[in-house]
Amino acid sequence: MASKKNSWPVFQFEENKDTIYLLHQWTQIVGKVRLKKSPWQNHSWHVALYVDAQGLSTGNIPYDGGLFDIRFDFINHELRIKTSNGTRDRFALGGQTVASFYEHLMEKLKFLGIAVKIHESPNEIADPIPFHKNKKRLIYQANAAQSLWKTLVQIQKVFGVFRTKFTGKNSPIHFFWGSFDLAYTRFSGNKAPAFSGQVPNIPLSVMQEAYSHEAFSVGFWPGSEEFKTPIFYAYCYPNFPDFQKANISPDKAYWSQDMGEFMLNYEDVCKSSDPSNTLLEFLQSTYEAAATAGNWNREDLDCDFSEFDQNK
Repeated sequence: MASKKNSWPVFQFEENKDTIYLLHQWTQIVGKVRLKKSPWQNHSWHVALYVDAQGLSTGNIPYDGGLFDIRFDFINHELRIKTSNGTRDRFALGGQTVASFYEHLMEKLKFLGIAVKIHESPNEIADPIPFHKNKKRLIYQANAAQSLWKTLVQIQKVFGVFRTKFTGKNSPIHFFWGSFDLAYTRFSGNKAPAFSGQVPNIPLSVMQEAYSHEAFSVGFWPGSEEFKTPIFYAYCYPNFPDFQKANISPDKAYWSQDMGEFMLNYEDVCKSSDPSNTLLEFLQSTYEAAATAGNWNREDLDCDFSEFDQNK
């Protein structure tokens, strides 16, 4: 068992799967609103959500009246909408289907003077059901949503420390609603071969722009019906052959041939004596493996601001 000082929550897919399903669908709806109203940013950074002190937020979204944001509040279990004009609205997450959530959100946005029409089908999901037709009766469990959020909070803090060690182009730490994962990416600065894979319900042109340059990415994924284990992952693009041959820390990390990436089970991190340091070991060792395999110019890319004393 983890030590008493370990504040990382126990998180398992099976006992939380209904709430995960609902949140995956709901975050897609909210994320598509941000996508529709925001100017395009490289690698689709304009679509993601962010972990904050109450849940998941869109951050600022422009509209004719100024700015607005949408937040999943996992303390009070509400969806909250706020505008720069001082107007706001909200509704409870409990008792919602995907269809009723979609209907409520569109009504609230219209009431606040925010005109938006989104593509009504989920992305990156096989055999998607249009939002307005998805009336599956699943129970939103407040403790499951809060457990996921508190897990993301802990991971966000560690990713934040890891992010201080790189001076090259790198992404925000953000939550992608399509793949439903918290992710962070570094770039070598070199262009990459054109992406040629397939992702369900995502145009090839979007994927090619997302992987236009050599990248190393890490993230946390809470699991799915097909793979029920919450995991941390690390991959590079292109997938250099020597990457998978590297020695990775900690010992429980492993290479997934099916996924083409290194994985580390969340449970193994959570149960370690120092989860934050265990995760940092995984992040740093996989980055070093990717940078070595790709011959990245680490002298110009690496740094470390984590030790800076802000009081000086």
